[in-house]
Amino acid sequence: MKKHEHIVKKVQSGSIAEELGIEPGDRLLEIDGNVIEDIFDYQFYVEAEELVVLVEKPDGEQWEMEIEKEADEGLGIEFEEGLMDEYHSCHNKCIFCFIDQMPPGMRETLYFKDDDSRLSFLQGNYITLTNMSDKDVERIVRYRLEPINISFQTTNPELRCKMLHNRFAGEALKKVDILYQGGIEMNGQIVLCKGVNDGEELERSIRDLTGYLPMLKSVSVVPVGLTKYREGLYPMTPFTKEDAREVIRVIHKWQEKVYKEYGTHFIHAGDEWYLLAEMEVPQEESYDGYLQLENGVGMLRLLFNEFEEAFGKLTGDDRVEELSVATAKLAYPYVDRMARRMQEKYPGLKIHTYCIRNDFFGERITVSGLITGQDLMAQLKDQELGERLLIPCNMLKMDEDIFLDDFTLDEVADTLQVPIDIVKSSGQDFVNAILGIDTRRNRDKQNVKDRRIESV
Repeated sequence: MKKHEHIVKKVQSGSIAEELGIEPGDRLLEIDGNVIEDIFDYQFYVEAEELVVLVEKPDGEQWEMEIEKEADEGLGIEFEEGLMDEYHSCHNKCIFCFIDQMPPGMRETLYFKDDDSRLSFLQGNYITLTNMSDKDVERIVRYRLEPINISFQTTNPELRCKMLHNRFAGEALKKVDILYQGGIEMNGQIVLCKGVNDGEELERSIRDLTGYLPMLKSVSVVPVGLTKYREGLYPMTPFTKEDAREVIRVIHKWQEKVYKEYGTHFIHAGDEWYLLAEMEVPQEESYDGYLQLENGVGMLRLLFNEFEEAFGKLTGDDRVEELSVATAKLAYPYVDRMARRMQEKYPGLKIHTYCIRNDFFGERITVSGLITGQDLMAQLKDQELGERLLIPCNMLKMDEDIFLDDFTLDEVADTLQVPIDIVKSSGQDFVNAILGIDTRRNRDKQNVKDRRIESV
C-alpha cells in the first residue's frame, strides 16, 4: 500500500459511507483536495459540514463524492490501520525503561516502545517529546488535540539528557512552551529514580512545572518499576519506606502551596508510594477529579469509595458460599478490607483473599496488571479457593482471555480446578462479583479439566 492511501476495513451500517457505496477494500485518497496523513488529519477534515471525498476502488476507478452532513457527524468508516499510519517508536534509551527490563520470549507486541503523540491523545499514553517534529507540535495546536500527556522526568535539561540517554531530550522541553502558548491542556508524569531525579531535583521540577499552570492540569510522581531482569542496565536502588515518606512529604507540601494559589492540588503521588510508606492513600478531594487514574494515581481511593457507596445500599441476606479473591500487593490491603466488610453483612459468605507475589517480574512489581498466569497457578494450587475465584480484569489482555505469559484463563482455571470470575474495575463491580451478579466466567465448573501445575 502506498503511503497516504488508507484501506477501508469496515463500513458502519446506516452510515454516510454505506449510502455512498464505499466498501471494505476501497482506498481513501483525499478529503477536500488534502492528502490524509493519519487519523488526526482525517478527524479534522471530516468535521466539516460540506466536503469532497476522493476514493479509489479496488479496480483502480476513482470516485469523487460531494457530501453534506452535520458538523459532528462521521462518515462511518473504519480503516485497517488504526492510526492510518505507522506507529512512532521510541528512540530513547531511558535508564528506567520497563520494556528493557522484560525477560525474553514474551509475545512480540509487548516489546514495542511507543512514543507517539497521537496515542497520547487517543489512548492517554505518555510521550517524551523527543520524537515530535515541529510539524507534529503545530498540528496538535492547530487541531486542538488535547490533553497531551508528557513524561517529564525532570526539568533539568542536562539531567533529562542523561535519564533518556538522548542528547536532544533537554531541548525537547521547549516544545512544552509552544503547547502552553497554544492553549493546549497537558498532564505530566515524573518517574522517580533514587539518587537521580529525587530530592532537590524533584523540588526543582515541581517548581518549574507549576509555571505551566493552568494548562498543565496535573503532574504525577511514580516510583521507577524495577524488575529482576536488570543485568547490564543502569544501576538502580529501590526506594525504602523512609524514602517514600519523604517523597510524600514533599508532594503534600507543594499541594498545599499550589492549592492556595490555584485551587488545585496539581502534583500527585502514585498509589505505590503510600503502600511503600505504609500510609493510607489521601481522601478523594485531594485528587482533583482523578485526572491520572490510568497512571496509578487515586485508583485505590476511588475503588474503596465506590465500594463504600455500593456497600451502604446492601441489606444482607442468609446466602451461603465459599469463594476466593486474588490480587497483587498494591491493591491487596483494600481488597481484603472490602472482603471483610462483605462478610460482616453476609455472615454466610466465607471469602479467602490472596496476595499474589510477582515472581515472574520480581517482588518489587506490585500491580495486578503485571501478574502472570503461572504466578497465579503456582501460588494458589494448594490453597482453599471455594466455589469460584475472582481476579481483576486487568490481569488479562484487553481483548482476549490471556495473561502476560500467554497462559489462557481456561488453562489457569483447569489447573486450579475452580471457575474464575473476572471482576471489572469499580467498587460496585467488586460488590457485584462477590454476590455473583453480572460476572463473566471463564467456563462452567463441570467443564474444568484436571491440569497440574507441574506442566508450567
